[in-house]
Amino acid sequence: MTLDQFKYIYFLGIGGIGMSALARWFQVNGYAVAGYDKTPTTLTDELASEGMVIHFTEDINQIPLEFRENPSKTLIIYTPAVPQTHLEYIYLTGQGFTIQKRSQVLGLLAGEMTTIGVAGTHGKTTTSSMVAHILRDSGVNCAAFLGGITTNYGTNFLLNQPADDLRSVVCVVEADEFDRSFLTLFPTFAIVTSTDADHLDIYGAHEAVLESFGQFVSQIEPSGVLFMKQGLSLANKTQAAVRSYALKEGDYYSQNLRIEESSFVFDLVYPKGVISDIYLTVPGFHNVENAVAAGAVALEVGVSLEAIRSALNSYLGVHRRFEYILKTKSAILIDDYAHHPAEVQAFLLSVKALYPDRELTAVFQPHLFSRTRDFAEGFAESLSLADHVILLDIYPARELPMEGVTSDLIFQGVHSKTKIKCTKTELPDVVRKMKPSLLVTIGAGDINQLLTVLKNILADQ
Repeated sequence: MTLDQFKYIYFLGIGGIGMSALARWFQVNGYAVAGYDKTPTTLTDELASEGMVIHFTEDINQIPLEFRENPSKTLIIYTPAVPQTHLEYIYLTGQGFTIQKRSQVLGLLAGEMTTIGVAGTHGKTTTSSMVAHILRDSGVNCAAFLGGITTNYGTNFLLNQPADDLRSVVCVVEADEFDRSFLTLFPTFAIVTSTDADHLDIYGAHEAVLESFGQFVSQIEPSGVLFMKQGLSLANKTQAAVRSYALKEGDYYSQNLRIEESSFVFDLVYPKGVISDIYLTVPGFHNVENAVAAGAVALEVGVSLEAIRSALNSYLGVHRRFEYILKTKSAILIDDYAHHPAEVQAFLLSVKALYPDRELTAVFQPHLFSRTRDFAEGFAESLSLADHVILLDIYPARELPMEGVTSDLIFQGVHSKTKIKCTKTELPDVVRKMKPSLLVTIGAGDINQLLTVLKNILADQ
């Protein structure tokens, strides 16, 4: 299959963060794009304003007529989140349309360019967006398909400049391990940030997660390079060169790390020297580590030391990753997408380092019944870093409820000064009564829908 045989591109699940990036690539490159999603969002509104035809009910007649009448010229791209019982999926399958997962199509696109694949059970969105920003800010002709909305560009997709030889274009791809999507990629360079147990509803066991990451790094071009978090067991799985990185050790690491005026300042040590005085305005020890990895791969593709320093100094982050919602003398509100115990721990440790004189109140919305079941003890331990914990009900996402699995599994293990369990509806009143000076909201569900309300409460206290 080649993409030039198609004229129309139809997305089942167009509003997802990864699907929308792909939709934008096709739209910009002259294809007619349309799609279905379950509910309208700010992101689907933006796609519609860019010229895409989008609807929100399962209705075959709402698929544009020219798409339906030209099966041979129409490519259907779907996300596994859309069930195979979906009316449109059944129709399109029965009519002989070419149907591909997003990951398969992304693999086709990326395969035409020099690809940097950024993988990991956590850290990949920030790291990939850092790499993309360094390249774009440094004048490298690059494309990027990211898993979050970048603050610098207001999008999850960067379009490259036209090139006679696409191999001269560097394509940054957030390589998602969910349902083994990243196995469609054969990158020249790869970063692996972590291989913790996650998505066990898909994989079943941690060993299967490790096996999948092993297969991913085996697909790196033999002439390429794997940048691997120090301590991971992947070096023997690839023919590519292997280089390690971490916060304080490895081939690439940070030194002279300190906090100055809410910025993490550090020197990036690499095998041939040092890039000194990087001011990372997006806080977090984990983000310093991500910046080390991003700087390492940027050096490999030929970006200068000064350009790397300048780009990291101007990097503004990703929506819902250590994102300041309110920052005044009396109150601070930070939102973060963390949904794994290791992510929660890294986030809370960084917040406490930034604000050692304030008591920390954390609101956590667990994501998925299966993840809560598998990591309840780890979540409880991580959340206990906060002085006060407010625990919400589980956000189900793609899952049906599981018997005996509730946020109580986490709640009973939390040993902070105070802990409260409440619903989303009750949360504003709880926060209003507590009057926290440092509040963080954590989770991959819809907790961010309450940020405006919480911001106003804190601003008025």
